[in-house]
Amino acid sequence: MTRKITGAAFLSLDGVMQAPGGPTEDPTGGFDEGGWVFKLWDEGVEETLGSLFSGDYDLLLGRRTYDIFAAYWPYVEGENAPMGEAFDRANKYVLTRGDQPLEWQNSHRLRGIEDVAALKQGEGARIVIQGSSTLYPALLAAGLLDELITMTYPVTLGAGKRLLGEGAPVRKLEMTDSRVTSKGTVIATYRPGGSLPPYPAEAPIPATSEREARRQQRMEEGTW
Repeated sequence: MTRKITGAAFLSLDGVMQAPGGPTEDPTGGFDEGGWVFKLWDEGVEETLGSLFSGDYDLLLGRRTYDIFAAYWPYVEGENAPMGEAFDRANKYVLTRGDQPLEWQNSHRLRGIEDVAALKQGEGARIVIQGSSTLYPALLAAGLLDELITMTYPVTLGAGKRLLGEGAPVRKLEMTDSRVTSKGTVIATYRPGGSLPPYPAEAPIPATSEREARRQQRMEEGTW
């Protein structure tokens, strides 16, 4: 029996997932809307997160998300302390090419997607990805992602890191669950659905007019 890998991401309507948690979390690229999730906090999303992070789980993280988590969760106090303690206990698997120390307890280095595949085939708790936008294209391409939960807030952020940026494979996904919270956040759960089917025979036939031929030529020339 393989371990289930579930990804969960906060998104804006224009697909941005950068720095949802705080103003100083990740300002790279000039991003100045850090903490946008808490500006629009949603109890319905909180319910989803409560379910996601209940029971036993391990974390799969990109190196930058790991750095963010490691600098915050071991030191958190107050009402968020139980989550910090749970993250402390969980195994943290960090997919990174670098050799920087992974000093947070129960942290483990993964060198490549092959290591993730081996981890998935081993024994242990389910695996949860939080943030870590760089992981998704490779995981989808390798067929390692079992479930993706998106929490899309009714806001546009204009610029920032996207969930599925450059390098995402052509894949079909199947929605297995969806809901809209009282504040308008769309929570959708997907599972990979295989390759995109070919263009159907019953679909409209592409235009063959002379004008279309000229348009096609302009596209080839880069003047369209």
